[in-house]
Amino acid sequence: MTAVFDPGAQAARATDAILADTLGGTSRGIVVDSPPGAGKSTLVVRAALELASAGHPLMVVAQTNAQVDDLVVRLAEKDPGLPVGRLHSNDTDPYDKVLDGLANVRKSAKAGDLAGLDVVISTAAKWAHVKNVEPWGHAIVDEAYQMRSDALLAVAGLFERALFVGDPGQLDPFSIVGADQWAGLSYDPSASAVSTLLAHNPRLPQHRLPVSWRLPASAAPLVSDAFYPYTPFRSGTDHGDRRLSFGVASDGSAPDRVLDEAAESGWGLLELPARHTPRTDPEAVRAVALVVRRLLDRGGAATSERSPDPVPVTADRVAVGTAHRDQAAAVRAALAELGVTGVAVDTANRLQGREFDVTVVLHPLSGRPDATAFHLETGRLCVLASRHRHACIVVCRAGVTELLDEHPSTEPVQLGVTVKFPDGWEANHSVLAHLTEHRVTWRP
Repeated sequence: MTAVFDPGAQAARATDAILADTLGGTSRGIVVDSPPGAGKSTLVVRAALELASAGHPLMVVAQTNAQVDDLVVRLAEKDPGLPVGRLHSNDTDPYDKVLDGLANVRKSAKAGDLAGLDVVISTAAKWAHVKNVEPWGHAIVDEAYQMRSDALLAVAGLFERALFVGDPGQLDPFSIVGADQWAGLSYDPSASAVSTLLAHNPRLPQHRLPVSWRLPASAAPLVSDAFYPYTPFRSGTDHGDRRLSFGVASDGSAPDRVLDEAAESGWGLLELPARHTPRTDPEAVRAVALVVRRLLDRGGAATSERSPDPVPVTADRVAVGTAHRDQAAAVRAALAELGVTGVAVDTANRLQGREFDVTVVLHPLSGRPDATAFHLETGRLCVLASRHRHACIVVCRAGVTELLDEHPSTEPVQLGVTVKFPDGWEANHSVLAHLTEHRVTWRP
């Protein structure tokens, strides 16, 4: 008899094991791999609360000010009596003003002013400037795969033990200089904090969150197989638990047909004729804008485990993802021409960590004459394909499969590097093979 998969129970077991290691273990570090929408921030908040309640003051390291402010707000909501410190920069607007309304949050640009508080939170960049303080017994590093190893080295002296939580499939840490001379070495400063940590400490406890609560059952298998073959996961929902429907029938156009395909299957590929184009391909940009316009015009509504009654898919629940900022700007302009406002339009880098009901993606390789390392980066496609709760529609020109075959992966194999996910060439082929089953061709 086949055992029934209980996502809630499996996620709870994984979380309990992580917290047991964090609170009672003796290792200097614990690594947690999390797929998209697996409750990474929820785990960080819960671990912080449990450490604080057990009498272990801690520091929390995040990568951006927005992530820091979000964690502060979540902690304050969960435990309004918990003293929380927000260590910020000396900039004129260093934190979200929402924090001013939280009575249990103390804010300062000096770590000494926050000494003795149960939890102190800041960015890795700010922590790197903290000197001459008593080290914390515990630290939590959020989005650890987005943190470069040199940033970890700069703060490592501030704590004795740490919990590292991150998504191995997201974009690699950004570096403005070439790092080829360090590639494959255990002290590569451009590598993520986690990969360098494990290169020097291979026996550290490693855990993974096994369930994505964001991705629907239609998306989790593809995203897991294409981007997380070494840390597979399941969707927290089953087929039929979520449904996307429209109040207005299709007019028979290609944008409407791809919307219907995506509502039915969770995926849609709107394929334009093969052609080499400028990066801000006018036809592809307009196709993206038309899909969004028709989605809103047709009165999209979503039912899910959160709400059995249909909830309107409004503009703020829709996102458009691109590879480049100029493409995002072109899409914003096209949407404005069609009278659409309120839709999040941004690059994969800036959409990381965010969640929407429906996403429309301009494929990174659409219309390109070549397949560069930037456009093939695994994390870029992974982020674009994993922001949605209901459906993802990809707009792309035909010919990408042939383009990939003409530009086979030539990345050198680096000895001593732990491979957490496949290269972008392989991942692109996997995703395109799946999308082809949900293709709607259009000659505008």
